[in-house]
Amino acid sequence: MTTYNFDREIDRYNTSCLKYDFKGRYNKPDDVLPMWVADMDFFVPEEVTDAIKKRAEHGVYGYTIGDEAFFDSLVRWMKIRHGYETEKDWYIQTPGVVFGLAMAVRAFTNPGDAVMVQTPVYYPFYKSIENNGRRIVKNPLIYERDQTPAYRMDYELLEEDIVKNNVKLFILCSPHNPVGRVWTKEELIRLGDILEKHKVIMVSDEIHMDFVFGERKHHVFASLKPSYESFTITCTAPSKTFNLAGLQLSNLIVSDEKLRNELKREIACTGYAEPNIFGLVACQASYDYGAEYLEQLISYLEGNIAYIKDFVANYLPKVKVVEPEGTYLLWLDFTEYGYSAKELNYILLNEAKLWFNSGDIFGPEGEGFERINIATSRSVIERAFSQMANALDKYDALAVNERIEFLKEAN
Repeated sequence: MTTYNFDREIDRYNTSCLKYDFKGRYNKPDDVLPMWVADMDFFVPEEVTDAIKKRAEHGVYGYTIGDEAFFDSLVRWMKIRHGYETEKDWYIQTPGVVFGLAMAVRAFTNPGDAVMVQTPVYYPFYKSIENNGRRIVKNPLIYERDQTPAYRMDYELLEEDIVKNNVKLFILCSPHNPVGRVWTKEELIRLGDILEKHKVIMVSDEIHMDFVFGERKHHVFASLKPSYESFTITCTAPSKTFNLAGLQLSNLIVSDEKLRNELKREIACTGYAEPNIFGLVACQASYDYGAEYLEQLISYLEGNIAYIKDFVANYLPKVKVVEPEGTYLLWLDFTEYGYSAKELNYILLNEAKLWFNSGDIFGPEGEGFERINIATSRSVIERAFSQMANALDKYDALAVNERIEFLKEAN
């Protein structure tokens, strides 16, 4: 058995890395530690690198589509990891889940139609809706700060707003980014029954499906009832699980033939046809050989979470770690400090020298929160939280008039 070294710090500078190499383009200081965008600071499994090298050595990179072995890998992964029996012709390749979301919005709604999301939520959802001329209907999650889990769905308001706004399509984030919920079977069925009752199309973004902690289980929404498959598009990808985002490949699962054909027709209108050859190769190798890598990775992330929770309890008592059930994105609640989003981000960026995702970009419900990518080495986690504690302690130690002066720059 291979033992993977996730403790190793990998230098990603000068690789055209979005996270590390473009701080100036995002108006961030050169000396900040970036922990924002959702990719990992870990090498992929060696078998994936070997498969890419082998294909690269052929020297001809023409138009390519998935063969039988590729689809065998997809079907096997979904069955073994998630208990979902799929068929090869259910899969549609796209250059990313966000692309797939936008195509579903275009395929199953008309300009002006209402699309529902549960906020705070992954911000590209908003663009996929608004940039295509559709209306966003927000169904805010209920936040209960001192509960575990802290977030739950508001089913009563959800159904009321579906009817009031004649919602045509619902985008689910499961597991939820950024709040880290892994929805239970009962929660998803209650949601699904409402959508089925009102004939709402479900687009289920399950890109983080492989990251679930403890005894929890990810439930593929479409698998929960046979009838759900008739109105569901399931969005999956190896990109989060195996750090392959740059290879631009996602796999949408649509069992209903009518829905599948409508979605394919919309995708064809964009001119997109064949996927990235190296995305196909890396995806297949990951699903064929990556199970042990994933198990060790999840264990390592659980160690990062345990370290953070212990550190926060001892040195940052005003910060609330929202219990992470899934994903490698930690949702931290700083609201007890009483800072505005600008003030909080100023302290974290300019004093702590940390670049996180400000919670308000996920919706106004996220103000006072920060999303942190913890898929990095433990030494980076330790450095980041030490810097955070020092910066927040420094501000807390200032007199009131000094704080006002300190934060003038933030506003």
